[in-house]
Amino acid sequence: MNKFYVTTAIDYVNDTIHIGHAFQKIIADVLARYYRIKIGKENVFFLTGTDEYGKKSEKAAKDKGVSPAEFVKEISDTDQKEQDSLNISYDRFIRTTDPDHEKVVSEIWNRVNNNDDIYLGEYTGIYCEGCEAYYFEDDLKNGKCPLHLNLEVKKITEKNYFFKWSKYSNFLIDHIKKNQDSIFPKARRNEMLEFAKNIKDVPVSRTNFTWGIKVPNDPGQVIYVWFDALINYLTGVGFLEDETLFEKFWPADVHVLGKDNLRWHSLLWPAMLKSAGIELPKTILVNGFLKLNGEKISKSLGNIIRPSEWVKKYGTDGVRYYLLRYCTVTEDSDVSEEKLKQAYNSDLANGLGNLVARVAKLCEKNGVEGENFEVKFDENVEKAIREYRLNDGLKEIWRKITDVDKKINEEKPWELNRDEAKNKLKNYVIEIQNIAFNLKPFLPETAEKIEKQFSENQIKSQPPLFPRI
Repeated sequence: MNKFYVTTAIDYVNDTIHIGHAFQKIIADVLARYYRIKIGKENVFFLTGTDEYGKKSEKAAKDKGVSPAEFVKEISDTDQKEQDSLNISYDRFIRTTDPDHEKVVSEIWNRVNNNDDIYLGEYTGIYCEGCEAYYFEDDLKNGKCPLHLNLEVKKITEKNYFFKWSKYSNFLIDHIKKNQDSIFPKARRNEMLEFAKNIKDVPVSRTNFTWGIKVPNDPGQVIYVWFDALINYLTGVGFLEDETLFEKFWPADVHVLGKDNLRWHSLLWPAMLKSAGIELPKTILVNGFLKLNGEKISKSLGNIIRPSEWVKKYGTDGVRYYLLRYCTVTEDSDVSEEKLKQAYNSDLANGLGNLVARVAKLCEKNGVEGENFEVKFDENVEKAIREYRLNDGLKEIWRKITDVDKKINEEKPWELNRDEAKNKLKNYVIEIQNIAFNLKPFLPETAEKIEKQFSENQIKSQPPLFPRI
């Protein structure tokens, strides 16, 4: 691999992101940081951002008494701050209101239209304002949206432009079957194969609101928010604006997104790209949802946790560690602050932090100097990252931490003479430097602190990495 382009879903701006959204960003960040180490920073591009057009934004702005542009900027800014609190190393934070994005959306619309894949028709059917998505009767649960059970779906009739999605049914089935890694995990791929058999044409414009990108040559219609939002992945790496950047990074290597976005990303997006004559992305990685204390995280339940709230108490790497170690990328996971606190104290304060403090103190006492030893990724950690088993990657690192602790207890360097103790301590230092190197994608701040401490001329004790809570 000579380049790596990773994206997250862009978050809708009806509200600031919560800890559930943040999990996805951390997953993508680990992948980006790993590949920067492997193939060079200049060969990796990481895109995230906000999805800002649509009826929900227009309505929320009106309720607040501000313009849509003011409203979406405020939410986008807070989203960016929340990601920054978790040290998310994006190369671009895209907003779908960015001027270059509007140009790209218009260009893709025109290409699809010129391919005879857009036509004017009348839509009568079911629409959920919460998802800004169209549904079939079979999708509903007790007559309601499967994702917004507290919202009534609406039956609407509109004259809209339609995309000939059904035309690409066989193409999509063939593509998914031939490309085993196109959707991960396998269960999600099988779901989409079934759904692809029954694809119907979908409306790609709306007329009952104005906050959106205008349909070329028909300003009375705005482009449907999903058609617009998916195109951000092209805009983000310079489509139309920077040919060199685009040719270097497209196609996307991994789109990281939640299961609620899967149908659009795995079936609508490839069909749009095929119609526009653009290469398809390589892998769609579907992350599971987080529950908080066994309940869905939602505004209506009042259990929204912002990432920065936990970061203030447990630090950036404390939060990153807990989510990465105790949540599974592709499955739903249940989180709680109590479990986070337990993980912080047992694994970070008493585990990694205690080992580093213990060895540093012994090195200071015995006059051990830091050296630049050759460090490398553990093959089991690498395999886990490449297979999206990030929790297993951290388990492997913590196994090493336990092994070094055990070795120290068995060898008792404090009972040895100075020369013997120094030889033993140098081995521990090498182990710790390797642990720090393997931690870089997961806990970047902590890894940097450890590397700095153990490469000094004279290794000395430092304040604890993770003060016990």
